[in-house]
Amino acid sequence: MNPAPKEKTSVKKTKKSKKKEAEEEVYHKPLIKRRKPNRSIAGDIFLYFFLVIVAIIMFFPIIYAVESALKPLDELFKFPPRIFAQNPTLDNFSDLFVTLGKSWVSFSRYLFNTVFITGVGTAGHLIVASMAAFVLAKYDFPGGKTFFKLVTVAMMFTGYVTGIPNYIIMSKLHMIDTYWAIIIPAFAFPMGLFLMKQFMEGLPTSLIEAAKIDGATEWTVFSKIVMPNVKPAWLTLIIFSVQALWNNKASTVIYSEEMKTLPFAMQQIQAGGIARTGEAAAVLVVLMIVPIAIFIFSESQILETMASSGLKD
Repeated sequence: MNPAPKEKTSVKKTKKSKKKEAEEEVYHKPLIKRRKPNRSIAGDIFLYFFLVIVAIIMFFPIIYAVESALKPLDELFKFPPRIFAQNPTLDNFSDLFVTLGKSWVSFSRYLFNTVFITGVGTAGHLIVASMAAFVLAKYDFPGGKTFFKLVTVAMMFTGYVTGIPNYIIMSKLHMIDTYWAIIIPAFAFPMGLFLMKQFMEGLPTSLIEAAKIDGATEWTVFSKIVMPNVKPAWLTLIIFSVQALWNNKASTVIYSEEMKTLPFAMQQIQAGGIARTGEAAAVLVVLMIVPIAIFIFSESQILETMASSGLKD
């Protein structure tokens, strides 16, 4: 008779099954407890309703500008003014291009000047600001903090304050009445340097050190590691730079008519009085197209990058 071994085996099986159940319970137990939402359904509805109202208010100037450009001249002066055109027409846009066509400087020339200045100025500003920000954010050297403080102070000065010093410097460099009188000062916009430095400071230093241990050069670290991870910053910089340069009339440093920008030509049309009110409304729409397109494209890229490139020290 051997009853004892059977009891021992049953006890062992019971212990094993309990252990297995405990392991399964731990495995299936969620690591993060879900918290109950603090807002009620009514609170969510109110929040969405409020955000929709804010979005409509923010978008209203664009809607009004487009509708004004589609109104015939008599509707532009109706009282009380109407938001939407009753008899929409594209005559204002056709009149705008007819007016520009009569100018001895063609529309394509104005457009080329603006695109060239905006493109080169934005690219140069991005390169200069990114390189300077990388040095200030990731390297300690004498005078670095003082230099960044000067950059921060420079952000307080508007273009009206720096207009005369800028003109004197460009005059001494013999760059007045050239594209470079607008492009070179654009390289030194302090806002871009400030923005890039703040983003680069958030990058883990260990990531850069690991790349250097693997034999990466300074340029490789900057171009292959740092810049891709601060994509939201330099896309934001592009938006600001394009907006500033695209709307720059440059009337103080460029005098030759064939080198003037599109905003300057549009300003001349807007100064044409009541007879050109419709064309002036069309001018606003034409000038809005490029900045809005850049913003829409860059916004989606910014959100995508911020969602996919989170880094932690």
